[in-house]
Amino acid sequence: MAVLVILYKNCSLASSRNGVPLPPGPPAHWFWSNALPTVRQVIAYAFTDFVRKYGPVVSFRQGSQVIIVIGSIRAAMDIMEKEGAALVDRPRSIAAGEMLSGGMRILMSRSGDRFRRLRKALATHLQPKAVQAYQEIQRENAGNFILDLLNDPKNHQHHADRFAGSIILRVAYGKSTPTAYADPEIVRIHNVLDHFQIAMRPGAYLVDRVPLLRYLPGYGKQLYEWHQEELQLFRQQLGRVKSEVEQSKAGPSFTKSLLENTEEHRLSTDEMSYLAGTLFGAGSDTTTVAVTNTLMAAACNPLAQAKVHEELDGIVGSDRTPTFEDASSLPQLQAFLLESLRWQPVFRIGFPHRATRDIIWNGYCIPEGATVYGCHWAISRDPIAFPDPDTFNPQRWLDSEGRVKDDMKSFPFGYGRRVCPGMHLVSQSLFIELALLLWSFRIAQRPDAPIDTDAFSDAITARALPFEVDVIPRMDVARLKEMVTDGYMV
Repeated sequence: MAVLVILYKNCSLASSRNGVPLPPGPPAHWFWSNALPTVRQVIAYAFTDFVRKYGPVVSFRQGSQVIIVIGSIRAAMDIMEKEGAALVDRPRSIAAGEMLSGGMRILMSRSGDRFRRLRKALATHLQPKAVQAYQEIQRENAGNFILDLLNDPKNHQHHADRFAGSIILRVAYGKSTPTAYADPEIVRIHNVLDHFQIAMRPGAYLVDRVPLLRYLPGYGKQLYEWHQEELQLFRQQLGRVKSEVEQSKAGPSFTKSLLENTEEHRLSTDEMSYLAGTLFGAGSDTTTVAVTNTLMAAACNPLAQAKVHEELDGIVGSDRTPTFEDASSLPQLQAFLLESLRWQPVFRIGFPHRATRDIIWNGYCIPEGATVYGCHWAISRDPIAFPDPDTFNPQRWLDSEGRVKDDMKSFPFGYGRRVCPGMHLVSQSLFIELALLLWSFRIAQRPDAPIDTDAFSDAITARALPFEVDVIPRMDVARLKEMVTDGYMV
């Protein structure tokens, strides 16, 4: 009886704070039952349905734990952005953050000294001016992507893996590979990513709700084995670059910069290993997904694709290939890319934040200690910011004079002080990929194999399930190969 009274009091305390109520939401759950579905894609849809039912900010209660979901552009601006200082922390993650990652994966890192050191090291080498140094690498690999599509259009998703993996492998470690998706090191990295996806699944490990379980003999054996596996891989990668630096054979890379500035960044060997390793893993996976989504968007939306073709023909023409210098002159292409990122968000539910103080919004309280999600799927379906949100419409991003609007956002790279530090690098890669793709080809659905735009994997970064497209060159194939290889007409 006493236990029931305590649980009742905890739930009552979670329902309001200093007289200010929580945002509306579904009924509370007992602490041992899972308040959220375990399938991430279902969670994204469920969050969106709750936002439509209860409003742009929704609360869930599981025992004394409060989970807040942000589901509109305005609420994301007010809470995730303006109150970003109070949301820089992550909730404690025992399975994925501590047992699997040893507390060193920056994505899961709690706020504090270690997070600040990791974040500063990344920001120094991934700021807008710094990533311009990688444009030639990105242009070269975008050209390889076009050649891969010409030679084997059926395996376009593998080619997207190669494109993304080759760029980030060079950026992270200064290493290039001709077949990134088949390289043994890439295979090992993808295994690491798969393990992380499993550990991050909501409700996958009871230890996140009952922390004492981690001390039970034998509990979490698989997680600890995975940790040793990825730590060994990351140490080997760092060690290879260190050896190349000592022999004066190392080319430019993020890891080389870390090793040359150890006193400034104050990172241990394992922290540097994890930082470079997770940069590679995150950068590869997210870019692959986004590239595949642009292909899907082009195939499913021929009229929007045709507008980009018309713009490329007028600005770039057929005597040269697109360059980064063309970016400001290609608003239709920029709008197409922005709409692709909105239409199929790479992160459907987003990553959890933790409120470090009470946040008052529109008469409701987001209490200190609450887990807060900025749900990308719900926000991208905000009917006020994006009328007819399920329709792919790049024109929504352009003003009356055809320029890209500077007051519109969909937050594809996250929020506030936890925004993706690699966003500038990824944006560059996606721009040159899409520019070369639509300059080179018309992408079409196959009449005998319509694309299911709802068929995605259940993962943090939701990958489209295999689909087929027709890749139709817009010029003579021999000439296209020559121009893509050389970058200009010989």
